[in-house]
Amino acid sequence: MALTPSIPEAQRWLHQATSDLEAAHNDIWHSCPNWVLFKVHQALEKALVAAVLCRGEAFEGCRGLMGMAQRLEVEEPELRGLVLDIQWLCDRGMDAKATQYPSYHPFPMIPSEAFSSVDEETVLSQAEKVLMTLKNHVGRK
Repeated sequence: MALTPSIPEAQRWLHQATSDLEAAHNDIWHSCPNWVLFKVHQALEKALVAAVLCRGEAFEGCRGLMGMAQRLEVEEPELRGLVLDIQWLCDRGMDAKATQYPSYHPFPMIPSEAFSSVDEETVLSQAEKVLMTLKNHVGRK
């Protein structure tokens, strides 16, 4: 389903992104870093969609976080550095699949065991920075 590009639609997506990041905060230090990483992924995916929508472009499908970030960074000079910020989070385990499915890990490991060394507070701090950058970007449109 194609989304209608508009500032109100972008704001709606940002509102949900904020809610997703708040949910990630609720999971800190509850022995579920995979859920923190997954919720951060969900939040930033929605925030990136919002940034695409506020450009007046229809969003018809998923290009992945890096694909959206790369496109936005090229087309919006004030978003320079977005790709590096997203890559930093991906390098720490932010992913929609590996955080949820055992098949992304060597047997017998499961996702809830795979991310035990993640510094959840640092990840959330970086995610908040990216979300704020995208909120400010949408707010200037």
